[in-house]
Amino acid sequence: MTRFSPVPEATRRALLKTFGASAATAFLLPSSVGSALAQAAFSNDPFSLGVASGDPLPDGFVLWTRLAPEPLAFGYGMPKRPVEVDWEVATDERMRNIVQSGTEVARPELGHAIHAEVGGLEPGRDYYYRFTVGAERSMVGRARTAPPLGAKVERVRLGMVGCQNYEDGYYTAFRHLAEERPDFVFHYGDYIYENRVRTHETSRYYGGLAQPTARRHLGDEPYSLDEYRRRYAQYTLDLDLQLARAACPWMVTWDDHEVDNNWTGTIDGAGIAPPEYFLLRRAAAAQAYFEHMPLRRASWPKGPDMQIYRRLAFGNLIDLHLLDTRQFRTDQPCGDGFKPACEGQDSDDAEMMGEDQERWLFEGLDRGRARWNLIGQQVMMMTMNREPWHGPIYNMDSWEGYHQPRQRLLRHLNDRRLNNVVVLTGDEHQNFVGDLKTDYHSDKAGVVATEFVGTSISSGGDGADKRPRYDEVMRGNPHIRFMNDQRGYLLCDIGHDKLTATFRVMDRVTTPGGAISTRASFVVEPGKPGAKQA
Repeated sequence: MTRFSPVPEATRRALLKTFGASAATAFLLPSSVGSALAQAAFSNDPFSLGVASGDPLPDGFVLWTRLAPEPLAFGYGMPKRPVEVDWEVATDERMRNIVQSGTEVARPELGHAIHAEVGGLEPGRDYYYRFTVGAERSMVGRARTAPPLGAKVERVRLGMVGCQNYEDGYYTAFRHLAEERPDFVFHYGDYIYENRVRTHETSRYYGGLAQPTARRHLGDEPYSLDEYRRRYAQYTLDLDLQLARAACPWMVTWDDHEVDNNWTGTIDGAGIAPPEYFLLRRAAAAQAYFEHMPLRRASWPKGPDMQIYRRLAFGNLIDLHLLDTRQFRTDQPCGDGFKPACEGQDSDDAEMMGEDQERWLFEGLDRGRARWNLIGQQVMMMTMNREPWHGPIYNMDSWEGYHQPRQRLLRHLNDRRLNNVVVLTGDEHQNFVGDLKTDYHSDKAGVVATEFVGTSISSGGDGADKRPRYDEVMRGNPHIRFMNDQRGYLLCDIGHDKLTATFRVMDRVTTPGGAISTRASFVVEPGKPGAKQA
């Protein structure tokens, strides 16, 4: 078996210069001691896409990797046969105290991806893991088990990320996130972007600004499984992203760009593909998504369908409800996009989650006994007039296009007095803090929950502290307490006494090496919906 050593000094110095101290010390890399067997079997490193863990339980988690010696080539450099891959879990990052191990079969039918569901571990603690195939070993990743069910938990640090358009910028924010070592990360979607060249939204709300192209997608827009695999591989080859995926367990959901911009149900974003053809595309996209995410077998795609909504518990502190607002949604009203109000917004037939998922969410909220109910989902739930100086303009792809489903949810929170709910949202490529209310036209309607909208990792380019006409937007939306247009991520420090949401923002993303800083922090207390700036 190939021997391993800590990072060589020259490599360590390079990592220190490029990625900071924690990246140079947190992972062990293969030594240069011979690997003739691996060289004979693989043209390049089979672990080129890194490692990841996800969906933590009190006794374990799922471990992920995908063998791809030539990740950007169709066929990705692997033989068309199953390959055995060994995995190990240890209590220390040098992998000296191995406590679990096993073997999984990487099959060509699933792109030689591995999803090892590990159990039998101690709750609420860090573990480290790696994979081996032949004489090749992967980098070492850090995982963490969830606390015991119902047990008292003092604090959890949760990162929230998403919207990482490769062409709009670099993933330096992911390196900073890895260095913060959160306990877990929620990725709300848009891991890839399917379009070739990023085009900015045309609404005047965005100022008509075109964004620079920092990097280029390889190939045209994906439709086939091979094309989606290559798009995921191009994104996942980014070392900053690999460091973040290896830093702690991720809990992932998808939004639209994993398939097609603004898709809903059986309808493509442009509304031109026959449903039977779009479902073929959805099936390819769903398989590629599963192949590259640390998901359990419960989310195994069945053609175009995936069981992506699910619930995770963290002791007596958090019940996390992860939603899917794409598969079961009806078509956007008013022709989609940023539009004036129309009758379709109030349709009784509108669905955002579908009946089954909505019932599942309501029952889970009602049964929960945790200090906090967190709802992790994709698109803005609060109302927002995008152009108050011109006339009401709304985003029909958000919950604003689906008044009846939104009202059912918010009334449920109000009627059941579920005053410990915080909604975590993405999609907007901006940071927001806002109040969720059953009636935004009445001063008497109280706040039923708080929504934190996290910005993008790179989508939208460098951005600025404020978009054009910021003051007018804020005056026209008094329930919004904070708005910011920089890239970055959200950190939630969650305790029994309060939840603190910290907006970490980048000074730039269109060139490498951007710096991170704290733009603002907001606090919510359990039983008191509504955020206050810290």
